[in-house]
Amino acid sequence: MAAAPVAPPPASADDEIVYESMPCIRVYKNRVERYFGTEFVAASTDAATGVASRDVVISPNVSARLYLPRLDDESAAKLPILVYYHGGGFCLGSAFNPTFHAYFNTFAGLANVLVVSVEYRLAPEHPVPAAYADSWDALAWVVSHLAAPAADDSNRDPWIAGHADFSRLYLGGESAGSNIAHHMAMRVAAEGLAHGSRIRGLVMIHPYFLGTDKVPSDDLSPEVRQSLGSLWRVMCPTTTGEDDPLINPFVDGAPPLASLACGRVLVCVGEGDVLRDRGRAYYDRLRASGWPGEAEIWQAPGKGHTFHLLEPSCEEAVAQDKVISDFLNR
Repeated sequence: MAAAPVAPPPASADDEIVYESMPCIRVYKNRVERYFGTEFVAASTDAATGVASRDVVISPNVSARLYLPRLDDESAAKLPILVYYHGGGFCLGSAFNPTFHAYFNTFAGLANVLVVSVEYRLAPEHPVPAAYADSWDALAWVVSHLAAPAADDSNRDPWIAGHADFSRLYLGGESAGSNIAHHMAMRVAAEGLAHGSRIRGLVMIHPYFLGTDKVPSDDLSPEVRQSLGSLWRVMCPTTTGEDDPLINPFVDGAPPLASLACGRVLVCVGEGDVLRDRGRAYYDRLRASGWPGEAEIWQAPGKGHTFHLLEPSCEEAVAQDKVISDFLNR
């Protein structure tokens, strides 16, 4: 079970509040107070699943936590590799947070995949598009393992070099992390990846997209929907608004969905999520775009945004994990 947010202090009377989403975060004009997602837990080997984790430094701005399932034959095992970008509205969460650590200890063991959980810089201290730049650096580092090892290559990780099957390279994330994963796949389409590497598939869990067009799920919680729009404008102060191609992949000026640089996409949505129909639109428009790949969609009945992190043992979370696991292993 994910840790509950701590009780936040009263707002400061002498400082202007720019944005707040309580009880998680309060953004003042000159500082940020986070009450959720700031706890860190050390890498370890999980006793329940046998999944081992370790931390790596990719660059001065970027790091990651790797998860390796228990292997019966370490010398021969080649696993799908999932480069994962955590959510949190670009401003919350961490690859080293207990919530994500517990999730990947379970998920890596279930799916038998090598996970690279990326730690990128958070807004508003580092406004979007900093998260995109960091996430690209992490992906480039992962595929750099396809190069022949140098004589002194201290930035090369033995788990990735020894166990990653780069013919099964996936990108994924939940919420804002899905937004990031989409933009990484679009950048791959525009620029390619080193060493001839290709993205096999994309896992989009409750994606954070917006738009000035109204969709039915907006009415599930107008207050939450309004807050998500305000959040975006604070996290990306240079934005043109909700029809910025960074947050709305369907508008003029956005890279065409038909060019998405992968052959398979899985979209997971929650029936009770205000962003549900944005995720459905991604699936529908991708299929109608002329993109030559295969798209799938799965909906969790009755569940809200990123429910699986707060209720990891519920029936719907277990089912969603199974759907994602099957997708990665086909």
